Amino acid sequence: MSSCIPIFYACDDSFVKYTIVSIQSMIANSSAQEHYHIYILNTNICPTMRQRVLELKNANFDIEFVDVSGYLHDIHDKLPLRDYYSLTTYFRLFIAEMFPQYDKAIYIDSDTVVLDDIAKLYHHELGDNYVGAAVDQVMVQMDVFGRYAEQVVGIDRNRFFNAGLLLLNCRQFRENHLLERFADLLRVYNFVVTQDEDYLNVLCQGKVLWLDPRWNTLVIGEIPFTDYKILHYNMVSKPWHYPDCRLKEYFWQYAEQTAVYDEICATLNAYTDEQRCKDALSGERLKQTAQREIDREDNYYKLLTAGKLKSPDRLRVLEKIARLEQAGCFDQDVEEDPPTRELKPEDIDYLRTKLSSKLKTRCSFAIARVYLNKMLRSRQIILKEIKGLEHYQNLRSGAIITCNHFNANDSFAMQMVYEASGQKSRKFYRVIREGNYTNFPGFYGILMRNCNTLPLSSNAKTMQKFTRAVDKALQDGHFVLFYPEQSMWWNYRKPKPLKKGAYTFAVRDRVPVLPCFITMQDSDVLDENGFYVQEYTVHISAPIYPDPTLSRSENVQLLQQKNADAWKEIYEQTYHEPLTYANKKDALA
Repeated sequence: MSSCIPIFYACDDSFVKYTIVSIQSMIANSSAQEHYHIYILNTNICPTMRQRVLELKNANFDIEFVDVSGYLHDIHDKLPLRDYYSLTTYFRLFIAEMFPQYDKAIYIDSDTVVLDDIAKLYHHELGDNYVGAAVDQVMVQMDVFGRYAEQVVGIDRNRFFNAGLLLLNCRQFRENHLLERFADLLRVYNFVVTQDEDYLNVLCQGKVLWLDPRWNTLVIGEIPFTDYKILHYNMVSKPWHYPDCRLKEYFWQYAEQTAVYDEICATLNAYTDEQRCKDALSGERLKQTAQREIDREDNYYKLLTAGKLKSPDRLRVLEKIARLEQAGCFDQDVEEDPPTRELKPEDIDYLRTKLSSKLKTRCSFAIARVYLNKMLRSRQIILKEIKGLEHYQNLRSGAIITCNHFNANDSFAMQMVYEASGQKSRKFYRVIREGNYTNFPGFYGILMRNCNTLPLSSNAKTMQKFTRAVDKALQDGHFVLFYPEQSMWWNYRKPKPLKKGAYTFAVRDRVPVLPCFITMQDSDVLDENGFYVQEYTVHISAPIYPDPTLSRSENVQLLQQKNADAWKEIYEQTYHEPLTYANKKDALA
């Protein structure tokens, strides 16, 4: 991390003269023992104004203009905004990604005067908070905006911060993907009152270091103190527009020391009563907009509390699925798996032969049954129908069970199918990922480790043990569930290409493959992500047997293709549409 104090402004050519005044005040009140680096994010500042800003540089202050046009162009397709220029509203959200060399930074609006050493602000310890900020007095003192904060954004008016002065925890922004989460939130709701400030308050809720309000003294309403650290002339409280603006003397004190003083005086003298009337009307219109948002039946907070707001996380997953399908990359996961710790041979009793393993398995299945029954009662899992159950019931040997993988709960559905088959004298195992066994937390972690799971491993010796365990389970007449798609795509209805591992076991152990494919339809139940819970129909095809006249590799290919054909037929008959993919290739051909 750099030893300098990074400070960011964002402005355009018409506003940069006020940035100059803010910087002048900052320099005047700085410490000779600190080094400050000011970045001015912009797209269109003319050379003359650039030069005037750069004249403020000294031994303690570096000043740099950063044209963000290229960055905005690069991320334009990632953010659902109607036009390129609207991206500039959200400059402060881009700082952490644009400047990865900084763990912490200050963002400050240009309509400010800094009356204390801003290094004191920078040296606040943020911990794991995303921002340091002060309460927005507009929300506290103006009731319509307070109600907007609480009834639309869902933030207590006394815990809604003003985004004109922020101490940014850039490291936490990056590690917690706040820019991505912002893009997700943009997709589900359009805040129209304070825009980026609304989004920041939602994203940072519960992760705010509350600053002394003197660090962001809004020049509105009642100000209960006089020892200001930063004055913020927000909304229409502009000294360069209103000769009677409160606390204007602080602004003009520093404006007089700059090369733009005459220009700012000219702006004040040229500002007409008609323009001031428009300011007043603009303020009233903003209040009306806030009230309209409060009255909306589908405002953000009402949708959120009713469970009708689609989860940004789920929307991001769906977008990633669409991109991967377009690229033909069907075996990549779209969600973050638990980190993987190497599973060593001594860490696993695959077939639960030890007494301690058996007891853990028995207890875990009992707990899982209670949990599953609860999910069924609350309709978090809905198994509508099982078709072709007779194919399962008629099995007289061990078998490889295959299933499409689209939800963590599809394993519960397959457990219910196994129980419905009446084959309980034979065990039902399922193959899982290494990280799901070693590192999955909480309740699901208990199930992953104890409910007849067969984890894969990055350790070669453990994989040998895995292979022996699968072979023995099949030869002893048990069932082993594989997800041969090798990836889980959330609520993805199409079958994905199949990997050969499951079919290799079937050929080697001379057991059939029982292809199962789950189709889905929307129920009338909304889940916690704002999506309808899916009703599952499990289709069980006739078992596929190896051909004794073919070689091992030919048999693997045969079983793999027949499984693919069975899934494709189920898909097309159920959804009444041909199986096609965005990359224009038949993934199962």
